[in-house]
Amino acid sequence: MPDVEQLLAELSNAAGPSGFEGPVRAVVRRELEPLADALETDGLGSLMARLGPEERRPRVMLTAHMDELGLMVRRITPEGYVKFQTLGGWLDQALINQRWIIQTHLGPVPGITGIKTVHVMEPEARQKLFTRGDMFIDIGARDKDDAEQRLGVRPGDPVSPDSTFARLAGGELYLGKAWDDRVGLGVMIEVMRALHEQPPAAATTFAVATVQEEVGLRGAETSAYAIGPDIGINLESGVAGDYPGITPDEAQERLGGGPSLFLHDSSMLPNLRLRDFVVEVAGSLGIPVQFNVLTGYGQDGAAMQRSRGGAPAINIAVPTRYLHSHNGLIARSDVDAAIRLVTEVVRRLDSDAVAALRRFD
Repeated sequence: MPDVEQLLAELSNAAGPSGFEGPVRAVVRRELEPLADALETDGLGSLMARLGPEERRPRVMLTAHMDELGLMVRRITPEGYVKFQTLGGWLDQALINQRWIIQTHLGPVPGITGIKTVHVMEPEARQKLFTRGDMFIDIGARDKDDAEQRLGVRPGDPVSPDSTFARLAGGELYLGKAWDDRVGLGVMIEVMRALHEQPPAAATTFAVATVQEEVGLRGAETSAYAIGPDIGINLESGVAGDYPGITPDEAQERLGGGPSLFLHDSSMLPNLRLRDFVVEVAGSLGIPVQFNVLTGYGQDGAAMQRSRGGAPAINIAVPTRYLHSHNGLIARSDVDAAIRLVTEVVRRLDSDAVAALRRFD
């Protein structure tokens, strides 16, 4: 897989806040079009690729979401500063003094969330937590008219983090923004590449790049209704717990330990037979698997699980450090292992296997 790093870099660097996933969708469409028998978008903008006959069952649905955390322009002050609305689950302290790109009708406009210099702050103010309502983006405009007319900034324009892909630790770790969930997109594309080269004999596979996951699993809900999957496999960024300040009771994954399976989050409980099926496949391939039990989180597997009459679903993730911030870290070895694992899981999901997973005694 010599081009996986290049693909992940392009996906990470692309701008795509919730509801504004166009640049990401263009990359995914380019990659999936030669691999699929059919490619279409649903009414919300999720991109759905099919490999195999439309009428064949079982239907295995893979999902990964295109959107990232971002901002939206709320208004422009008379002085030319931009006030914003957050899109997705940001921590306020992750917003301050960061670089951003506003996507306007005239092109990208860079900016920074300003912060009062420590030199003029009273001692007690230095301990204060800055809240998003007090923040603004400085785009270098002279005034409101300059921001609107010369720079083209308008209310409703999307704002994405300004961070670029880089390799750390001699190339073993990848630094970038939006691994939630561009890493899942990368895994899904490479799984479809492998399945295209050796198509499953039994199942029809749907690979869906969903929209607006960070604001309520919206794209997965509409696309799962359109497809009606028999099995759902969501590909996500996992919550790594291998750095200072986080405990094993909060998250159990670590970088380099292999793909992880979510056993609990605030949106779904996985089908345990499907969990065991994945674990058995991983064992046969010699791939280590991690488990994670979370109190929060939420992901597209929940929408597939609840679609129509319901479907067994599971969340397979690539461990990720520093989620929901400008920069995250993933390990290339975990990406490669996830691609191998998911590819083989899909190949083994024939009619008998799916019937057993869907049986409740």
